[in-house]
Amino acid sequence: MTKESEPFSERVKKVRSQLNLSQEDLAHAIGVSFATVNRWENGKTLPSKLARRQFEYFCNKNDVTANNLKKD
Repeated sequence: MTKESEPFSERVKKVRSQLNLSQEDLAHAIGVSFATVNRWENGKTLPSKLARRQFEYFCNKNDVTANNLKKD
């Protein structure tokens, strides 16, 4: 499964789980609010292009990609 075919909400949950982060921790790390991460995970909103790039940068920096995320 590629990162593009997986819903963004699931990617966020898997990244947080893999890195053992709270929504607040992830939000702080990528420069968005807790509420923003919460809305992403609940599928209520999608990230802006900037926020998506920040999330991808965070994943790359922490060596967490769609290919090495644990499948639940």
